[in-house]
This record gives sequence, structure tokens and C-alpha cells, in this order.
Amino acid sequence: MSMSIPETIKVLWFLPTHGDSRYLGTSDGGRAVDLPYLRQIAQAADDLGFYGALLPTGRSCEDSWIIASALVPLTQRLRFLVAVRPGLQSPTLAARMTATLDRISGGRLLINVVTGGDPVENKGDGIFLGHAERYEVTREFLQIYKAVLAGETVAHEGKHLRIEDGRLLFPPVQTPHPPLYFGGSSEAANAVAAEQVDKYLTWGEPPAQVAEKIETVRRLADKAGREVSFGIRLHVIVRETTQKAWDAANDLISRLDDETIESAQKVFERMDSVGQSRMRALHGGRRDRLEVSPNLWAGVGLVRGGAGTALVGDADTVAERIDEYRRLGIDSFILSGYPHLEEAYSFGERVLPLLPLDHAIKAREAGLNTGPFGETIAGDRRPPLRVSQS
Repeated sequence: MSMSIPETIKVLWFLPTHGDSRYLGTSDGGRAVDLPYLRQIAQAADDLGFYGALLPTGRSCEDSWIIASALVPLTQRLRFLVAVRPGLQSPTLAARMTATLDRISGGRLLINVVTGGDPVENKGDGIFLGHAERYEVTREFLQIYKAVLAGETVAHEGKHLRIEDGRLLFPPVQTPHPPLYFGGSSEAANAVAAEQVDKYLTWGEPPAQVAEKIETVRRLADKAGREVSFGIRLHVIVRETTQKAWDAANDLISRLDDETIESAQKVFERMDSVGQSRMRALHGGRRDRLEVSPNLWAGVGLVRGGAGTALVGDADTVAERIDEYRRLGIDSFILSGYPHLEEAYSFGERVLPLLPLDHAIKAREAGLNTGPFGETIAGDRRPPLRVSQS
């Protein structure tokens, strides 16, 4: 089994439907979520040339399907990575929702399959299944969901799900269905990924650990006679110099107190997500061990669940770290940064042009700006052209 290194990559951004901030773990500098603000981020990502945008799911977020539906007509090329939730949705209902949003977006829908790793939140949504059972449901769900989207009429009677005459009248634009993204670090998750999905996602662990996960899933997929591609979820902090980027990282947690960190870590402890346990293990809730790999910073994970690491540096440094993951086999990068509007521009203008993208970005004007961006000096001459430094 040979390792395939992708020649080009896809880069996606993130829509913070749970709120945005300049400082983690505090309301200081907080920015409320509303449609005008999410529109700004989505349109910035669209204009800058990001391939798509991830919308999170869970009770701390606005509903991803409704937000995506509102933003589709306000964007042109941006794809939306939206979650289906096995155990919360019937697979045939999810298939109809998928086909509808894919149709009204003109084929701009991506699907994130989320099994759920917080037992307390799951119970609040009426799910009282253990870890292994949730993945059993996920496997059955995907078998039905994929078949219905592909135009089949489904009759299924399994351990957890029963469907009679399951079918679609209006198919999706993308065939046989929109691409399926899926993350999980347990043996059960790896098995489902290898058997059922198109792209396996990992959170931003150090490269050696990511390489091990890729090899595990690739081996399982090969055994199942399938091919799976790979993606990674990371935050980014990009500035003109690496020192300025590290200053920004430290500033992001500068108003975070120890009590808030301890409280957040207790919430993460109750989760049965193996991936969340691996995120916690990177820093152990301590501030003094946050650079877990060169330019990979775990400070976000002190209080944020899920993706808890960020690439920190100037544009060339961050581009090289991204390429390090590409050389492991990663072809999709789902990124975010605080605040998400400003960081979309920081990354999009500084780093995107340096990457081997498989999607086009808008060509920027090479000439000087006049007017509000580069006013003429004394009203009669332009400032000298200088090559920007990263």
C-alpha cells in the first residue's frame, strides 16, 4: 500500500455561529453572532478564495442548516460544510435536507457526519446511547443515507434503524451525493471512516501523530477496498513576523484566568470523545507547555472544545507547516482564527497565495492603490512601490 501525497490542496474557513472574540474565555472583546456579521465572514471567505466554510453543530451554536441556507444566496462560489447527526435525524429526512440544500446552492454543499462526543449534550437531545452504539447508528445511518441520495429505494431493518420505501423525489446536484467528511479518533470511528466516508478529518495534532492516524485509516480503507482522502482542522494566527504572531497568540489568552481553564477542562473530562482526550493531553490544562510542535500552539484548547491548536507564525512559516501536513497526505485544511473576519483577511491575503491550491483565488491588483488605501502624497504623487514583507 503506497502513500499518496496530494499535489494540490483545498483550504476552507469557519463560520463562528457560537460567537466570536478577541480574547478567549471572557466576554471582553466579544462579538455577538447575527446574520450581518456571518454574512461579512462568508463573503470575505468567498472573495478571498477559500474553497468553503465549516459551520459547527451543537446546542452552543445557531443551527447550521438554517444559517447555510441564509448565506447561500449571499455568496457565489463558497461551499458550505454542514453537519448531519446520526441518532438525531432520520437518514431519509437528512437525505431530503441534503438534496434540497445542494440543489438551491447549485452543488455547493459538503456534508460533515457528526456522531457526537458529549454524553450530557447528547442526553439533552434525547440520545442515551454509549460510544460504541453511537457508531453502530452512524454506520446504519450512512448506509441508508447514501443509498437514498444515490437514487435507490431503501428497505432496511437493522439493530437501530428501520426504513420502508425510503426514497427521494428530487435528487442532489452532486452525484452520487455531496462529499462526506467525518472525524473521530477511536477504533470505532476509524472503522466507520474506512468503510463509509470520503474524507477523514483529524484535529491539529503534531505531524507524527497525524501521520499515525492517516496510516491507520488508510490501512483499514485498503482492507475494505476503498480509498479515503484526508483533512485537518486547525486555527491559524498569521502576522507580519513570527514574533508578532506569538505576541498575538499570548494576547488571545491574556484575559483567561485559571478558574475558567479548570472549569472548561472538567467539561472536557466528562466527554467520551477519544479525539477530545487527545487534544487535552497535548497541554494538560497548563499554560507552560503550549507549543506542542514547532509553531503548533495548544492554547486554544485550554477552553475551547474540539479543535484546540493553532499554527502560529509569519506567512512563510505557516505555509511551510501546512505543506508539512500536505506531505503526510492531507489535502484539505479547515482553518479559523480570532476574530474570524480579521483573521480570514490576514490568512487569505498573506498565506493563500503561497499554497498549491486546487481552487482559484482572485487575482489581486499589482498596481498601487489610491484613494482610501494609498493616498497620493500632497495630492500630486503616489508613494513608492515596495515589496510587502511577510
